[in-house]
Amino acid sequence: MKIIDVPAEWPADESTARAVQDELRDRLVLDEPGPPPGVGRVTGVDVAYDDELDLVAAAAVVLDARTLAVVEQSTAVGRVAFPYVPGLLAFREIPAVLGALAALTGDPGLLVCDGYGRAHPRRFGLASHLGVVTGLPSIGVAKNPFVFTHPEPGPGRGDTASLIADDGEEVGRVLRTQDGVKPVYVSVGHRISLDHACAHTLRLASRFRQPETTRRADRLCRDALAEAATVVRTQSPGSA
Repeated sequence: MKIIDVPAEWPADESTARAVQDELRDRLVLDEPGPPPGVGRVTGVDVAYDDELDLVAAAAVVLDARTLAVVEQSTAVGRVAFPYVPGLLAFREIPAVLGALAALTGDPGLLVCDGYGRAHPRRFGLASHLGVVTGLPSIGVAKNPFVFTHPEPGPGRGDTASLIADDGEEVGRVLRTQDGVKPVYVSVGHRISLDHACAHTLRLASRFRQPETTRRADRLCRDALAEAATVVRTQSPGSA
């Protein structure tokens, strides 16, 4: 099993990482509508960690946007590339996620991240970061808000409320994907409108609270991590 090394010249401290965020944020494209819901492909990406072994496993699961059938999937395992710092989690995950995306043979289409895009204190969460470095349209669908307060959306599937930053910008929406369940938090990553981001999320969450892309990628990365951890422990000195 190949374990991806931390890329050369990868940011190693908070100030360097924030400078990279600032540079990449200037390349965000926020005036495109993005792919229409139900057309083409959508790819869920997610990661799982083993802090004891310093491993991160990433998964990419490609679905047909119309049928939600799995078209292709891939994984990659790497060393954790950055310390845990709130607001800078992309620097821990991006190398492994790019490895999983590179292993795909077809076009990923729209990227759906378990995290944030514009709904981030620095307006540049994982979905935005990944969208810029790949050039692909991307959205973030998080299970919890980061720092923004919001009114409660209505109780029905499809009800929304705005996530508003202190400067008045609508940085995302709180979206109820199933009647009476906790909402998710949708934000634009790159090259898509917020309306389309919400419409994609609702279509992908046809049966459960979370999008099918996230559910499948979460399961796959956990399986990949368990396999990698077993191999690493077996190969380590002193193992039985």
